[in-house]
Amino acid sequence: MGDKKRIAITRPAQRSEAAMKIIDELGGETVIRPTLELKLTNSDSLKHLMSEAGNLDWLIITSVTSIESIFKFYPDFLHKLSSKCKIATIGHKTAEVAIDNQLPIDLIPEDYTAEGLLEAFERIDLNNKIVGIPRTYSARTLLPDELEKRGAKVILAESYKSGMPEDVSLIEKLIDEILNEEIDGIIFTSPLTVSNLFEVANEDDWDKIAQKMSDPILTVSIGPITARILENYGVSYICPEVYTVRDMLELMFEKFDGE
Repeated sequence: MGDKKRIAITRPAQRSEAAMKIIDELGGETVIRPTLELKLTNSDSLKHLMSEAGNLDWLIITSVTSIESIFKFYPDFLHKLSSKCKIATIGHKTAEVAIDNQLPIDLIPEDYTAEGLLEAFERIDLNNKIVGIPRTYSARTLLPDELEKRGAKVILAESYKSGMPEDVSLIEKLIDEILNEEIDGIIFTSPLTVSNLFEVANEDDWDKIAQKMSDPILTVSIGPITARILENYGVSYICPEVYTVRDMLELMFEKFDGE
């Protein structure tokens, strides 16, 4: 493969360790450029969800960050949770962390998206069931909206905030690296990792950035929801069949090896 490929990770710094290891394992060099910041929050809505933990029929966990938030603010959560409560996660990584925290998993959809989870719930009666969903409020409303249509009583709780980093200097550096073709690949793991990058960039440079990210830089989206945002900005990308960081990086290096 010649010189090491420089791969930019745009996910939050505290979420980059696993990706760094995979890139190193695949023979690449990691460039950490977070375009997203996560902040755990014990919001009023999370307090309400915790007060209802003993009544839950389902708990839906969509990210590792929600688990971290729950156990940071409520270390006795396991004692609060109803014994009848079933747990669903989107993705195996979230499931692994849940199990590490003694939360047994009852459902993981084949497709790691809200749509995939809704499809998995089609066979389950949710009428009058109380469903708790701790997550960021910046996430799409599709999941809670559809569950309510199916008769569920949804308790949506803000367990963390996801937004623009307070310090955008690394995003500005990434923009320069894209325009100067100083990276070989870039991965995006959520819609905000894409939109925050362009928000920081000068709008006059958007087309040029999109062109560089389409070629010669190889852009990889973790899944279809993030891909939609890349399309909105005119970026060409590839996407793995399984929506995990490992799968996206292995696909990226397969493409490099095929050059």
